[in-house]
Amino acid sequence: MFAALITGRNRVEMVEFPDPVPADKGVVVDIALCGICGTDIHAYQSGQPYNPAICGHEWAGTVSAVGRDVKNLSEGDRVVVAIAPSCGKCPACRAGQADRCLVSFMSALGRDPLAPPHGGFASRIAVAAERVVHTNPALSDEQAAQVEPTTVAFHAVRKSGLRLGDVAVVQGAGPIGLGTMQWVRAAGAGVVVVIEPNAQRRSLALELGAHHAVEPGQPADALVKELTHGLGADIVYECVGRPFAVQSAVDLARRGGAMCLIGLADENASIVPATWLIKEIAVTSALAYTNEEFDMAMGMIADGRFRTEPLHSSTIGLSDLDAALADLASGSSAQTKVLVDPRL
Repeated sequence: MFAALITGRNRVEMVEFPDPVPADKGVVVDIALCGICGTDIHAYQSGQPYNPAICGHEWAGTVSAVGRDVKNLSEGDRVVVAIAPSCGKCPACRAGQADRCLVSFMSALGRDPLAPPHGGFASRIAVAAERVVHTNPALSDEQAAQVEPTTVAFHAVRKSGLRLGDVAVVQGAGPIGLGTMQWVRAAGAGVVVVIEPNAQRRSLALELGAHHAVEPGQPADALVKELTHGLGADIVYECVGRPFAVQSAVDLARRGGAMCLIGLADENASIVPATWLIKEIAVTSALAYTNEEFDMAMGMIADGRFRTEPLHSSTIGLSDLDAALADLASGSSAQTKVLVDPRL
């Protein structure tokens, strides 16, 4: 069996692996679709070491083999990959901080004991049974393959402290930014502004419910000032994942406002500490999600409160992964969420 791995800057290799077999507490999943994540794109751009277990971590499929100690899953079950639930035994769990469980955290990083030697850019994968969740039967495979990034955005908005009626700004209209924007609307923001240089993505933001979509720089600064009578946004969500965007998020916020850091920059960011201090900015950040939130987000996709269909721009085979990553890394791609079907 072959799996695609990002092995260096602008380099994707097809690496051969033995056919996976389930561990006693594991399962093998035949992958239907796997989404390309922003972290995959950053790894492709930078060439920095990239854990192969998370090279393709937004997948959905069907269980094809079950370990002897697994009782809650059967062959033929449709499943989606998630992080492991809280263990109840680690120091964080014993301190009453189950949402900071070390076992869950390591599974999110692909460093749990049963982490596979490759990610979801493959036809099959063996993982711990606790890493998969039954797919809501109302979801298509295309929807199921987008539950993981949808839940990342859900978690970020849920912990950001957004209040009813807030003026909220979302920096970046990639899959995470557009997901964040939808959750911000659902959570009751009064005005939602999306900042994005790509015209197609600005149009998509408006289609999905943003009140305004504007180019970065002076147009965005002027619009936020106009909408807030010169005060600045109540909260800014940073979803670009580039160093410059961290400070720009704070610049757009009002005094006493907030910034939520979601995008993961692969280099250090320069900031102006005086601005943060003078504005008394409240900062939250979000990495991954909790197991509970996964089911919550999946349910809201199923009942139509969150729309994944407009985010899905194309489906490709494994042989086209290199070209798709190069396109997405270019900064001028017309694609939004690209799904990889290993059967093509």
